[in-house]
Amino acid sequence: MFYRVYCDVEPKRLALEQANKQLSDAQNKLKVIKAKIQELDDNLGQLTAQFEKATSDKLKCQQEAEATEQTISLANRLVGGLASEKVRWGETVASFREQEKMLPGDVLLTASYLSYAGCFSKRYRQIMLKEKWMPYVVTLNPFIPMTEGIDPLALLTDDAKVAIWNNEGLPSDRMSTENATILTSAERWPLMIDPQLQGIKWIKNREADLKVVRLGQRGYLDKMEHAVANGDCVLIENIGESVDPVLDALLGRNTIKKGKYIKIGDKEVEFNPLFRLLLHTKLANPHYKPEMQAQTTLINFTVTIDGLEDQLLANVVRLERPDLEELKAELTRQQNDFKIKLKELEDSLLSRLSSAEGNFLGDTALVENLETTKLTAADIEEKVKEAKVTEKKINEARELYRPAAARAAMLYFILNDLNKIHPMYQFSLKAFNVVFEKAIERADKSDDVKTRVNTLIAFITYSVYNYTARGLFERDKLIFTTQVCFQVLLLRKDINPPELDFLLRYPSVPNSTSPVDFLSHQSWGAIKSLSAMDEFRNLDRDIEGSAKRWKKFVESECPESEKFPQEWKNKTSMQKLCMMRALRPDRMTYAIRLFVEEKLGQEYVESRTIEFAKSWEESGPATPIFFILSAGVNPVKDVEVLGEKMGFAHDKGNYHHISLGQGQEVVADQALDTGAKEGHWVILENIHLVKKWLPSLEKKLEAHGEGSDPNFRVYISAEPAGDVAGHIIPQGILQASIKITNEPPTGMKLNLHKSLDNFNQETLEQCARENEFKSILFSLCYFHAVVAERRKFGPQGWNRVYPYNTGDLTISVSVLLNYLEANPKVPWEDLRYLFGEIMYGGHITDDWDRRLCRTYLSEYMKPELLDGDVMFAPGFACPPPSDYNGYHGYIDENLPPESPYLYGLHPNAEIGFLTTTSDTLFRTVLEMQPRDTGAGAGGGMTREEKVKQILDEILEKLPDPFNVIELMARAEDKNPYVVVSFQECERMNTLTNELRRSLKELDLGLKGELTITADMESLSNALFLDQVPESWNKRAYPSMLALSAWYNDLLLRIKDLESWVADFNLPSCVWLSGFFNPQSFLTAIMQSMARKNEWPLDRMCLQVDVTKKSKEDFSSPPREGAYVHGLFMEGARWDTQTNLIQESRLKELTPTVPVVFIRAIPVDKLETKNMYPCPLYKTRQRGPTFVWTFNLKTKEKPARWVLAGVALLLAP
Repeated sequence: MFYRVYCDVEPKRLALEQANKQLSDAQNKLKVIKAKIQELDDNLGQLTAQFEKATSDKLKCQQEAEATEQTISLANRLVGGLASEKVRWGETVASFREQEKMLPGDVLLTASYLSYAGCFSKRYRQIMLKEKWMPYVVTLNPFIPMTEGIDPLALLTDDAKVAIWNNEGLPSDRMSTENATILTSAERWPLMIDPQLQGIKWIKNREADLKVVRLGQRGYLDKMEHAVANGDCVLIENIGESVDPVLDALLGRNTIKKGKYIKIGDKEVEFNPLFRLLLHTKLANPHYKPEMQAQTTLINFTVTIDGLEDQLLANVVRLERPDLEELKAELTRQQNDFKIKLKELEDSLLSRLSSAEGNFLGDTALVENLETTKLTAADIEEKVKEAKVTEKKINEARELYRPAAARAAMLYFILNDLNKIHPMYQFSLKAFNVVFEKAIERADKSDDVKTRVNTLIAFITYSVYNYTARGLFERDKLIFTTQVCFQVLLLRKDINPPELDFLLRYPSVPNSTSPVDFLSHQSWGAIKSLSAMDEFRNLDRDIEGSAKRWKKFVESECPESEKFPQEWKNKTSMQKLCMMRALRPDRMTYAIRLFVEEKLGQEYVESRTIEFAKSWEESGPATPIFFILSAGVNPVKDVEVLGEKMGFAHDKGNYHHISLGQGQEVVADQALDTGAKEGHWVILENIHLVKKWLPSLEKKLEAHGEGSDPNFRVYISAEPAGDVAGHIIPQGILQASIKITNEPPTGMKLNLHKSLDNFNQETLEQCARENEFKSILFSLCYFHAVVAERRKFGPQGWNRVYPYNTGDLTISVSVLLNYLEANPKVPWEDLRYLFGEIMYGGHITDDWDRRLCRTYLSEYMKPELLDGDVMFAPGFACPPPSDYNGYHGYIDENLPPESPYLYGLHPNAEIGFLTTTSDTLFRTVLEMQPRDTGAGAGGGMTREEKVKQILDEILEKLPDPFNVIELMARAEDKNPYVVVSFQECERMNTLTNELRRSLKELDLGLKGELTITADMESLSNALFLDQVPESWNKRAYPSMLALSAWYNDLLLRIKDLESWVADFNLPSCVWLSGFFNPQSFLTAIMQSMARKNEWPLDRMCLQVDVTKKSKEDFSSPPREGAYVHGLFMEGARWDTQTNLIQESRLKELTPTVPVVFIRAIPVDKLETKNMYPCPLYKTRQRGPTFVWTFNLKTKEKPARWVLAGVALLLAP
């Protein structure tokens, strides 16, 4: 068993050993192989690591190569990009370094400009900067470095900002850019002086969340408080010359509690630093208190003539060549956008460059931005070049239309100055633009541009003339036309400014004595002054040498239509006007009409009434029609007639007629609201009676101007104020409206027909005593026409102006009817009293006017009237009883041509009236001359130089004041005459001291050492216009002389007074005109004689005897009373042959009266038979200048001289 087992196991064991040996060998072999493999693996690992390292190194090298290549590329691009900037930036850096040195002076000037220049006009800004400040800074020690010719805008703004403003609607002229720069840069709240509303239009476009309020509107303080707390931007529009004191703290930024709060009224409001306040006024020349000027920055947005010309040129081209204007506007917008884009890109680039840290060569975005900037800049540069070529072509085409724009701009500025004549004459730029564009549309078309432009100029001028003239009083139309004519000729350089200056100023060489009998001393003085000019050399000699020819010319009825003698007929029309002004000032209104007709055309001197329907076509919801009322005219009838034609009437409920007065404001407000909503017509009569309501009416009309029914219309009527102080109609209403004047007819014939038109055939037949009623009614009509039309003769007609109206006439006729029905006989005395003292006399406030009214009635209404024996005027008797049409026919057939005789006046009254009218015309035109032109200044001098010259001349000649204390001590006998001399010396000192004080103050103001005040400005204007300043007038005696003549007169008065007080002896012949208070001297005569004769002073009067001598014939004073000279007579003359009042000689307006002997006598010895109680006045103004009544001998009835307006004057 063991064996078997052994036999069985042994082979297996041997096999196992064999197998194990084989296994061991195999394992050894495997081990060797594995060791080999391990060795190979290790080698492979090393090789792999080496390979990976090599690969990694290779990749790194590749990346570094690529990065280096990219950096080189970026560097090349950056260098290439910055290379073009290098020169510019280098120059800019050098410039900045230079600017850095100049900063002190530049900042000083810019800050000064920002603080002070805003309120001035363009011209004054340039003068202030270039002629005052810059030269001054250069001379300072120590030296302040300053850039030569610095532009203040350069430090405050740039082209991109200006471009944005222009895109927002700011006009592109320099003045507007300056204003916008000041407004956006100033720390103080800006106050815009913006009468044409151009600034406010820009502000409203610029500010997205603007809060607009008006002072006084309901709840405006709550809005202000809310805005201050929220940091809003607030615009207070249409402020006056003062602001609600509640806002003082806000204006001055007087914050409390460490600047966190501010007081508005009694409330403390949180002050948000983001809050901004803008103030705006429509007033053209406001006067603000110094505090207001200190708290705000005044900015003058008033449109300049250059700026307006550019705007109007754009409008002309837009209408004439819309393709050009669109292209121009697109180019401008494109240029502005280019500037803005370039600025943004450049700012972004510089920002990235300045903020880049370390190696910025890796900043791809920076380089790409630079490349974009370069490409854009290159593209823009190319487009700018193209645009410049295009713009040049456009501008050349546009410039062809500039004459039309220049004419329109000039016309607007004339319109803008019309408020100097009357405050009712207000015109807005918006309304002017409408007229301007309509004129362009209506002008005749033409393919030839030059012909078309000439047509445009003619149509624009005439359209503006028509638009304006319908709103002017008749007396002012010629002033407007004359100013237009002169400015047109100046613009065309067709007249010589020194000649225009002579015509307007009418200078006269003082103390000239005329060598010819057909010229007055003043006219000769003007001829001498004219002869000093080259064009008129030897005119004075020629008039003396050829007196007969010149006399024939001067004394012809219409010299303006005659040829001038000899070579003078070859002078220009302007030069002929100058000579005519000196030779026949009374014919100047006619001469000017002929001149205007020659230069502008006949249509400018024809007085045509525009149909109301045509004016209505120009109206709209935002354009009311404003009737400027005159006495005795009712324009509302025209509205009613047109309304009925167009379906607007009371019974239809769409026509509201409100006559304003107490309590009617609410009714008017309701009517306006309803009318605006439903398209009704609203008539507001007599708005001048509701002064307090007018501001709310202005706001309401403005509000209803937009969004109302297109049929809505407003018609307004108001009486004009007598003077500027009394004017109350808001500027906004007047500017927005179409103004129409309705005046009563002029001339006796039209007035007489109009008086009769108040009645009809039924009126004539309603009285039982028909013949008496008709005769007296016609007499009343003539009386009414006379008293109404006599006003045109000025103070010689009536001392004061009275509002006689048709109501006076109709009531008088009703009274006449009642009295004739109630009395068996005509009660002449009662009727004259009722008419003269109550109906018409109720208006009269002057005793001499009352006497005139009574005299007319006593001449026209007396028993002889019924017999047809009353002559109303030479050649016009009372008509026999007739029917209504018969009376009208009698007037047409029998009334003599218009002349002063119809009113009982002498023809000289018309000469005086015409001379005054022409003087007023030229004085007004002089006042309207643009301040920056040579016309009116003369001699190439600036306005300030002219004022300085006059000022120095006056001060140089002004004598020292009287030493009254010394004079009183020297006078031994203080009789009434000596007391009068003391009083005169004191008054003279008061006047001369004011002259000295005001002139020295103005001198300091002109030198810049004092702030120019309103009083100083008024004085400066008066000196320039040769007018006596108001402050002097208040302390002086009444006078109608121009300043130069007034001052010569003043020096004569001083000299006369000096000779009197030298020894206190009464002069042999006293110059009564030389007294401040001539009444005191006349009273002294009475006092002196009362003391001497022991008569009671209250029972004495003056007796006046006119001698046949002149002052040179007297060597000593009379024993009693005094000889006086210096008296003149108006309306008649004193005849030394008969020693009586006689009719005037033609063209002798105020003949001299011989020396008058005045003495006092008891009242009971005064002779009144054949005496005319003649009033004595200081000047031709009469009225308040009354001095005394002198009884003068007459053979004629005193009534004749009363009707002729005969009076004595102390000054011709």
